[in-house]
This record gives sequence, structure tokens and C-alpha cells, in this order.
Amino acid sequence: MISKEMQEALNNQISNEYFSSYTYLSMSAYCESINMQGFAAWLRRQSTEELEHALKIFDYVLDRSGKVTLKAIEQPASKFSSLLKMFQQVVEHEREVTGMINKLYELALNEGDHATAVEMQWFITEQVEEEKNALNLVEKLKLAGDNSSALLILDRQLADSIPNK
Repeated sequence: MISKEMQEALNNQISNEYFSSYTYLSMSAYCESINMQGFAAWLRRQSTEELEHALKIFDYVLDRSGKVTLKAIEQPASKFSSLLKMFQQVVEHEREVTGMINKLYELALNEGDHATAVEMQWFITEQVEEEKNALNLVEKLKLAGDNSSALLILDRQLADSIPNK
């Protein structure tokens, strides 16, 4: 069984993961609107991964005989000034999520809740990958600059890296 404080913190993280999913889906729609289907597909896949993260925590709370309480999800941004700025927001968002996961891990350690600490270790490892992938795209977008040919090549590479639906 998990403590009430841990249960509340995990329920908050479920909402945070759903918000992340919603944010990336909104970004994907923006990319579709500017005919950047590769970027759109990458963001849509990120959205799906965030849903999976939410459900992983959801199931964990239930497995520990906790109560899941779903909360309202804030509306994400839908307009972006450039792909570079949007992906810089992705990096910052992932860093914020990393901070949230670290706090959950610290709470688990402070409570002596080893099972939750182990569960959060998976998310810590996942966040290293998430930040790396987002930062990699930011660096590529910086290199591409305003060069439309370079942006189209990068968009195509992203499209080719996504498995077919």
C-alpha cells in the first residue's frame, strides 16, 4: 500500500503525463498545418509515449491498492512561432518532467517506499532518453537555420524513422 501523500503525488503525475501527451499532440497538429509531416509524426509518437507513461503510473497506483483520481487537463498551446522555438519548448518541458519524476523518487526514498522508488527509476532512465532526443532535434534545427532544403531533409528523416502505423 502507498501513503496518501504518495498516492496524491502519483495522481498529479498521471495528470502531468496526460498534459504532456496533449501538448505533443497539439504540436503535431501544428506541424501538420505547416506540411511538416515528419515532425508531426515524431511528435505524435511522443504523445503516444506520454499516454503510455500515464497509464504505467495509473496501473502502478492500482497495483498498490491506491485510488486513482483523474484531474482536469490544461489546454496546451496551439500556435508556435517556429519549429526551433517549439522544440526548445519540448526540451524545457522534458526537463520539467524530469524534475517532477526526481521529486517522486525523492519522496519514495524519504518514505522508505522502495517499490515506488524502483518504479520511478524506470522513469528516470526514460527521461534521460527523452531529453537527449529533444535536444538532438533542437541542435539539428539550429544547424538547418532558415534553410528550407535542410528543414525538408530533416522532416523526411523524421518521417522515415517512424514505423508505419
